Amino acid sequence: MASVRAGSKSVLMVVDVQVGVVAEAWQAPRVVANVARAVERARARHVPVIWVQHADEELVHGSPEWQWVPELVPAEGELRVHKHFNSAFEQTGLDHELERLDAARIVLAGAATNWCIRATAYAALERGYELTLVSDAHTTGTMAFDDGTTIDAADVVRELNVAMRWLSYPGRTNGTATAEAVDFSATAGHSG
Repeated sequence: MASVRAGSKSVLMVVDVQVGVVAEAWQAPRVVANVARAVERARARHVPVIWVQHADEELVHGSPEWQWVPELVPAEGELRVHKHFNSAFEQTGLDHELERLDAARIVLAGAATNWCIRATAYAALERGYELTLVSDAHTTGTMAFDDGTTIDAADVVRELNVAMRWLSYPGRTNGTATAEAVDFSATAGHSG
């Protein structure tokens, strides 16, 4: 069993809202606007914003596709985490930084829902953090399989939103909230 985090503060984590990640994503302009709204609301409440940025052989560090979408600009002094795996926790200093920030609760937004958002959400819960997924601020592309079947991106987003409301972990809470409704003042033991 994971230890429940001793911290008491919330952070907003923005994952992989990069040009190449959201180029073909479902309702990207609406979702990016909602991520921007969550960032604006977090900053207004002095909640730390953590920017997680992916790089690999397909999303090359420094390339135009690797850059943040133009609508999102990390502010000077906001933490940036560079990752090479789906989970923002794998082989990064994220846990250490969250401990330094006295964080017990992660508010999560970004892309891609079925890869990096899902992996980061489960990793956070398994490491003892409370989690609020911003239900209207994550996206992905439709999945097409070799046999011709597809899973619509809207269904992937909907499924993860449902999962985050129904999962149960001992000693911590998880849930969803819209970018406009997320309660950044909620602390450990309170749902967002």
